[in-house]
Amino acid sequence: MYSEQQNGVLYLASASPRRSELLTQIGVAHRQFGCSIDESVMAGEQAEHYVERVTRAKALAGREQAPAGAVVLAADTAVVIDGQILGKPRDAAHAADMLRALSGRSHQVMTAVAVACDERVEVIRVDTRVCFRQIEAREMAAYWASGEPADKAGGYAIQGLGAVFVKAVEGSYSAVVGLPLLETAQLLARFGVDCWQGLEAENSSGSSQA
Repeated sequence: MYSEQQNGVLYLASASPRRSELLTQIGVAHRQFGCSIDESVMAGEQAEHYVERVTRAKALAGREQAPAGAVVLAADTAVVIDGQILGKPRDAAHAADMLRALSGRSHQVMTAVAVACDERVEVIRVDTRVCFRQIEAREMAAYWASGEPADKAGGYAIQGLGAVFVKAVEGSYSAVVGLPLLETAQLLARFGVDCWQGLEAENSSGSSQA
């Protein structure tokens, strides 16, 4: 648990380097820590309910690790096709099964974001439609060998090599990467966390050294 709170610093309850990079992209200063919870899908649970529930749980768990009164952000992303949630692939065969299911079809990517501060918690969800081209078996094997899909929901990374499979994206591209930037910025603003603050601090530091 952190013993001190830095003014204006958001606490990101996620070990994902992608989410940290996205927050940095929009100038949100933050500290990051991993947060482990049970992410099992409940029997009969719909995908949208699952991703919102898990995200809320991550934010609440992160709140317990952060200083009192800190603003904590958590997120979770689910790749969904035919109502089924595709998690992270267990092995090459599982990854190939996922890509076969996605090949030549459209699927949904649901990303929920939760922000918690003291007793207040707000959760939003952004759904994006992603359309894949047909994927050949040799490509599936080569993609797995690259190492990229091993820890990715749905077995692909749109911001990496997996981009070659994507024909179209309808909705938020950054949500597919892991954090919908427009909606996240709006949510953070309701908690008094502004974008560009990290950039302003860097510029101020640079000016003082000139």
